Amino acid sequence: MTANLIGGEWTGASGGRLVERRNPADTRQVVASAPDSTAADVHDAVTAVAEGYDEWAQAGPERRAEVLAAAAAVLERDPEKLAAELVAEEGKTLAEALGEVRRTPANLRYYASEAVRMTGRTYPAARGLVYTTRQPVGVVAAITPWNFPLNIPSRKLGPALAAGNGVVFKPSEVTPLLARRLVEALLEAGLPPGAIALVHGGAEAGAALVADDRVAAVTFTGSTAVGGRIHGAVGPARRCQLEMGGKNPVVVLEDADLDRAAGLVVAGAFGLSGQACTGTSRVIAHDAVHDELLARVVRRAEALRVGDGMSEGVHLGPLATREQLATVAGYVDLAMREGARLHTGGTPPGGDAVAHGHFFRPTVFSAVEPSSRLAREEVFGPVLAFLRAGSFDEAVRLANDTCFGLSASVVTRDLGRALEFAERVDSGLVKVNQPTTGMAMNAPFGGVKGSSTQTFKEQAGETMSHFYTVDKTVYVGNG
Repeated sequence: MTANLIGGEWTGASGGRLVERRNPADTRQVVASAPDSTAADVHDAVTAVAEGYDEWAQAGPERRAEVLAAAAAVLERDPEKLAAELVAEEGKTLAEALGEVRRTPANLRYYASEAVRMTGRTYPAARGLVYTTRQPVGVVAAITPWNFPLNIPSRKLGPALAAGNGVVFKPSEVTPLLARRLVEALLEAGLPPGAIALVHGGAEAGAALVADDRVAAVTFTGSTAVGGRIHGAVGPARRCQLEMGGKNPVVVLEDADLDRAAGLVVAGAFGLSGQACTGTSRVIAHDAVHDELLARVVRRAEALRVGDGMSEGVHLGPLATREQLATVAGYVDLAMREGARLHTGGTPPGGDAVAHGHFFRPTVFSAVEPSSRLAREEVFGPVLAFLRAGSFDEAVRLANDTCFGLSASVVTRDLGRALEFAERVDSGLVKVNQPTTGMAMNAPFGGVKGSSTQTFKEQAGETMSHFYTVDKTVYVGNG
């Protein structure tokens, strides 16, 4: 069982309610239980951080850097155990879990280095001195999804704490155990308990946290629908950073290496069982290569093994929840009714080994109409839609024909067209001859249109640290 952390004390929900988390690969196994927090619990958590984070804010940047680096070391002590917990709670494969477990400490070390680089500037002045300082913004609410329950929270808690803020952390109710592990590492590393609160729960807890005016900044990663509601609740007086959904295309031009294209399409579409905001959900293939590329992708998809992420040789684990499984199945049924052609997948796999989990086979459709829901809406599962383009211009138009704009990729040997694609595509992240997934730790992350507020970039870069600080301009005259 996990618990809320409020005022340095581990505690349950005031209403006594608990939510069980079961292994998505075998729902007979209970992995964790967590408090189903009320608005009153959230109020107490915000109060504790608002009144308790000053010690952390006053700590020097070197001390904040030391704590974040020490937390990274704690997480590195037993990566295999942490990865096994991640597989059991979230459902990804062991290889994917180990990748996340190793990435998270690296994130914290990066933000540790940022703690000592949050500098101001001096400006020329006719008399005296003009300079800027950067101070913590205050209480930060970090609301995170279940698909990367260590990596994404570390990208929010890390910079928030590096800047000296207090944090109220509300993870997804799907992954309470991994959230606790991250907070435990920070506390063991020396983070003052008053600088952080952990509040579990669902929509009630999230709404209460966002609505609390004492929260100076809200950082959220999740669906576009929920992000829109958060943006409306935060209003203009407080800061809001939203990273939301995607409908990410891979554009394959007529000169592409088709083996390479098929490999990166399959990696982007079916890695993490399709449950990544940057996952490939559309392939826009030039007429000249469409059929051959489709055949290669289908062959590779059919070779993928679905099963428990702890089993050797498994490529796709289960979907994280029963609701997500139902959503994916619903989109497959819808695509069939809309006239798309199913080439492989479309159903859960059979057999006793997967009988008690939320599994779904890699699924590939062609003849997908650009106006169809399958071509326009985020599925968040292992479902791939093929569309045809008669020219480069048409491919770019189709790539942009969505309300999202997170990640896009082009596969071509022509550097000129690759650079033109990067300029013309409406996407915050552009990949050339690479999957739509997989981003550098030290590069800015974020989308455009319905994928992001675009107010601040996440993960790295100058605007990342500015989200968590307040700039003051100071004028000093002669006495």
